[in-house]
Amino acid sequence: MNRETLIERLMTENEEFRRLRTEHHGYDQELEALKATTPLSSDQQWRVSELKKLKLMAKDRMEVIIRQAGTGVTA
Repeated sequence: MNRETLIERLMTENEEFRRLRTEHHGYDQELEALKATTPLSSDQQWRVSELKKLKLMAKDRMEVIIRQAGTGVTA
């Protein structure tokens, strides 16, 4: 099974994966909106940093789920 097919399957079958993907997308949209603001206030700069961390954490967890699904391991 290729990666895209596996991701599609996870989107329909795995609630955690679906939630993480939605969160990741939301963080990305908020980050893009903030990047369009210049200059950034110190609070906005902090939020950009926080969003990057949250995106990375969500992506890392999704990668674990993808790897486990690809090998048949359950978490």
